[in-house]
Amino acid sequence: MSDPYRPSAAAWLQSTSPHPALAVAGVPWDAGSHGAGTPAAVRAVLTRFSTVHSESGADLESLGVDDTGDWPIGDDDLAAQSAEIERRAGRLDRSPRHVFLGGDPALTRPIVNGLGPAGMGILTFGSFNRVGPVDGPANGTVLRGLVEDGVPGECITQVGAHGFANSADEHAFCDEHGISQYPMDTVDLWGMEETVTVALDQLASTCERIHVSFDMSVLDAAHAPGCSDSRPGGLTARRLSNAAFQCGRAPRVRSADFVGVDAAADHHDLAVMNLAGAFLSFAGGLASRRTPDP
Repeated sequence: MSDPYRPSAAAWLQSTSPHPALAVAGVPWDAGSHGAGTPAAVRAVLTRFSTVHSESGADLESLGVDDTGDWPIGDDDLAAQSAEIERRAGRLDRSPRHVFLGGDPALTRPIVNGLGPAGMGILTFGSFNRVGPVDGPANGTVLRGLVEDGVPGECITQVGAHGFANSADEHAFCDEHGISQYPMDTVDLWGMEETVTVALDQLASTCERIHVSFDMSVLDAAHAPGCSDSRPGGLTARRLSNAAFQCGRAPRVRSADFVGVDAAADHHDLAVMNLAGAFLSFAGGLASRRTPDP
C-alpha cells in the first residue's frame, strides 16, 4: 500500500515526465554473469526506499524521470545481443542523463560504443581491471575491448580494484595504455570523496562527457552476496552510495550503468538493495543540482 506521506522511489520511477532530466532503461543481459533478472529485481525493491536524500535534502520528486522499461535483447548469440544493445544506445535522445540497470557488466562496452565514445571519458568502479584478452563479449574484457575499439587509455579511470584480484599482465596493460588506477589502498588513504574528485577532474580535463560504470563487485563481499566477483576488503555500501551521489552531481557525467549483481543468487535482496541505493544516490546527486543550498 502506498503512503501519501512517504512517497516511494518506485512511484517516482513510474511517474514518467514528458521532459525527463533522467532516462532509465533496464538491460537484462546475461553474457556469463547471470544478471538478466536484476533490472526487474531492482525496480521491485524501490518500494522500500523514499524519494529524499536526507543528507543533501534533494528530493527525487523534483527530478523528471522516464523509465523506458527493459530492452528486448533477443535470443541470438552474444555478439548479436551486444550489437543490439549498441544499436539501442545509439538511438537514444541525448538531452537527458541516462542510467542503464544491469545486468551483466559486459554491457558497458556496447553502451559506450552506442552512445559514441569520441570525447567520452569512462570512470569505472569495480574489483577487477576488466582488461583480460578479448574473445567476444565478456565481463572481464570490457575495458581492453574499448581500447581496441579506439578509446584512448588516458580516457579510462578505475577506482576500487581489490588486492589479489588482477594479474601482473593486466596491471601492465593498464600502465602501457595510460589507464589510471586508484585501487582500494588509495581510497583508504585519500578517502572516497577526494578519490572521486581527482578521478572526475582528471577525465574532465580531456573529455567532454563522462560515462560511469558501477560494478557492484567493488563492494566488500559482505555487502554483495549476489555478486560473484566481490572480495573481502572492498567498499562499504555507504562509500559506494556517496561516490554515486558525487558522480550524479558532476556536470560532465552524462550516463551511468549499474551492473554486476545476480539477483537469483542474492541473499535477502542485499546486493540488489545496494545496487538500488547506488542508483538512487546517483539520481539524488543529479537532483541536488536543482536544489538550493540550505
